[in-house]
Amino acid sequence: MDLFDANREEILRRSAPLADRMRPRTLEEYIGQEHIIGEGRLLRRAIQIDQLSSVIFYGPPGTGKTTLARIIANTTKANFISINAVLAGVKEIREAIDAAHKSLSHYQKRTLLFVDEVHRFNKSQQDALLPHVENGTLTLIGATTENPYFEVNKALVSRSRIFQLNVLTIDDLKAVAMQALSDKERGYGERNVVIDGDALNHLVDTANGDARGVLNALELSVETTAPDDNGVIRITRDIAEESIQQRAILYDRDGDAHYDTISAFIKSMRGSDPDAALYWMAKMVYAGEDPRFIFRRMLIFACEDIGMADPNALTVVVNSARAFDYVGMPEGRFHLSYACIYCATAAKSNSTMAFFDALNTVAKSASDDVPNHLRDASRDQKGFGHGKGYLYPHAYRDHWVAQQYLPDHLKGQTFYQPGDIGYERHVKERIERYRKSTEKP
Repeated sequence: MDLFDANREEILRRSAPLADRMRPRTLEEYIGQEHIIGEGRLLRRAIQIDQLSSVIFYGPPGTGKTTLARIIANTTKANFISINAVLAGVKEIREAIDAAHKSLSHYQKRTLLFVDEVHRFNKSQQDALLPHVENGTLTLIGATTENPYFEVNKALVSRSRIFQLNVLTIDDLKAVAMQALSDKERGYGERNVVIDGDALNHLVDTANGDARGVLNALELSVETTAPDDNGVIRITRDIAEESIQQRAILYDRDGDAHYDTISAFIKSMRGSDPDAALYWMAKMVYAGEDPRFIFRRMLIFACEDIGMADPNALTVVVNSARAFDYVGMPEGRFHLSYACIYCATAAKSNSTMAFFDALNTVAKSASDDVPNHLRDASRDQKGFGHGKGYLYPHAYRDHWVAQQYLPDHLKGQTFYQPGDIGYERHVKERIERYRKSTEKP
């Protein structure tokens, strides 16, 4: 690096955002994630003695995944290479592998390869890393916001230890903010900055577990507030609210947060908890989820989890979805709310699962002939006697008559098990009466 390069690096360092400047450089500066990096923990010990095996850091944005990798880079005596899966391709992977081979053969130094957003690598790119991770040429350090068990090559996952990072606690975020205010080299320790307690609480609460969010808002607050006559930069609640106005919501339509949130929504409705169901639906709407996706899941739910206990549920959801298409947002939220509350408070039955039992029976059964009396009489009655012996239910009292409808080898088989709740209770009484009558010799 020449003089000009060094000067450019210094300018970039000084002009970098506060969140980047304040990245911890050592384990002692690192805040949070005590469950994996606390004193005596395996990961901390491995970093301290520079004996790290392949790892994947998994967790939400702003929880310290990349920071941990940088701390490892500052600590290790191994060759350290960093690439971003969004920007890198096979060429960059090959260059990293070549550098690792040279480091090992020429200097007997192992290589740590940090791959940020490792889930962005496609299968071929991940496969290209596998043999070199397996033979020890590379030690992989991956970082991902997505569940590695779903998004990362299973072979890579099996050769790596997964460490899950959690959203930072309120105390962690307050410590991050105060660290930035007191640091004289990288933060605002040289300035006379005073932050009111309710202002700090607002920044921390609205950041929602994201250290980067707190530091970005803090930087905006400080840099846009003029000192008073005594040279004090006072951050009030009003200033904090202007700096970070909307709570950060972790929600990616293609990621874990999306699937976890919709799962919580469905399970809350299934558990007949309208408050929780409304909360999870509100989180999705707040984060920009397509309401039609939410209606689609409620349409499924109305038949899967409510079913015959309340046949009106499907009608309510269908009509709410149609009304939403007419009305649109924001008034369409009433129709989302109406359908959600109805589904959550409706009587529940999963008896429609009977169809899948029937499917399973069909898959395991030999090809069955339709009983002769059930066959189409309009074509083959004269030649083959199809339909002969069929009893027309409407010709009998209550429009029902005992008659076999299943193939002979399945006679007496039941798939539908009606529940005892809601409308289905009445269905159960009638169906059981019919079944008993059919079973009589």
